[in-house]
Amino acid sequence: MFLLIFLSLCSPVSPLQLRAAAQAGAASQSSPSNQLSEDVELQQALNRAGGDRAAVVRIMEAFLKRHPDAQNRPQIYRALAEGYMQLHDNARAADYAERIVALNPEDIPTTILAIQLLERTGDEAGLRRATSYSTRVLEFVDRSSLTEKSPRVSQEEWIAQKKHDRMSVLALRGRLELKLKDTPAAQKDFEASYAILPNAAAAQKLGEIAELKKDLNAAIQQYARAFAIADTTAGSPARREIRQQIGNVWRLAHGSEDGLGEYLLRTYDDASPVADSAKLKKNPKAHEPFEFTLRKAPEGSPFSLKELKGKVLVVDFWATWCGPCRALEPLYARVAAEFQGNPEVNFLAANCDEDETLVPPYLEEDKVRTTVVFSDGLDQFFEVYSFPTVIIVGRDGKIAYRVAGFNADHFEQDLAAAVHRELSRTNAAAAAISSKP
Repeated sequence: MFLLIFLSLCSPVSPLQLRAAAQAGAASQSSPSNQLSEDVELQQALNRAGGDRAAVVRIMEAFLKRHPDAQNRPQIYRALAEGYMQLHDNARAADYAERIVALNPEDIPTTILAIQLLERTGDEAGLRRATSYSTRVLEFVDRSSLTEKSPRVSQEEWIAQKKHDRMSVLALRGRLELKLKDTPAAQKDFEASYAILPNAAAAQKLGEIAELKKDLNAAIQQYARAFAIADTTAGSPARREIRQQIGNVWRLAHGSEDGLGEYLLRTYDDASPVADSAKLKKNPKAHEPFEFTLRKAPEGSPFSLKELKGKVLVVDFWATWCGPCRALEPLYARVAAEFQGNPEVNFLAANCDEDETLVPPYLEEDKVRTTVVFSDGLDQFFEVYSFPTVIIVGRDGKIAYRVAGFNADHFEQDLAAAVHRELSRTNAAAAAISSKP
């Protein structure tokens, strides 16, 4: 699960957030009077800096020079790492991330952040440290046991996530080894990564290694696998780039691109079911809508539909890349607002993005007004294959209304009428049952 935590460390940090991080660090220690004096000094300096991110960074660094053993230095290191990331100084950001790791080697999210930053700097010494950190992270993953599992996560989900983490870290270490010209070690890690879970990143790199070795048939095979499963896994390379790579190698091997399309289709048919089966399945034991436990977006806290059983549920299935979804949202929100005072109906906006890191900035920009959740398999359950799709689920768990796409002139009127119909129908049915002798 730590790879998800890492994503939050790479999100944009505003000057106010940066100051808040430093202030939180300054206020987090209850200590003697000299510590309180240091906290006051830092707080006053930060207040003078206002919203100037560069000034905040300079103030914190000057504070550390005067107080190198300050008790709150881990928090200041973290704020400085985030600040330098926003200032696009990866070398300084990596320096402070590594200082945090030196103080706490078990801080895995920050270790991964340090790896990413060191990879961006590109110098050999930094890459070697990043490779060492990758091995440490891999050992951490291997040591993790079911006893550490959250009670909210099933055993199947925990095992699947552990496999995904091993796959990701092996691919990351292989990429670093390749940059260090240690091709045999890189190939071994990419092969191990792909064997754990088929992924386009490892297949593409294996294709590049085979191409460098002049093994054109192996390169074609690996590039074709990467092309087939690209865009279905997190961190997947772009298909256009892989298309260019396989096209070039195919022409070298065959003189033209004749036959390439048929080969790619065969590879797609072979590779796609394997990649799909390797994905982490959400709510695998749910047999009806109200057995699903979703996650609220963007923080990921559990959202159980069990609490809504016996009520009418309206769900808008959407994605960040879907233009019509963006246009539909204010119309959907107005219908939801019409029923806001009715406890018998609930409105949700279920995000269906494969790359969930796209969701927080989207929500920050668009200010979606209905409750937003990750679909977590509910879209597959209802066989939603186009966006936007709006579904009304009756009290009995069955679909009472469904519309794919929308007509802006009639959407609000049609959806509101459908909700009223379902409420009336189920209320009448309940009344009929209660009136029986």
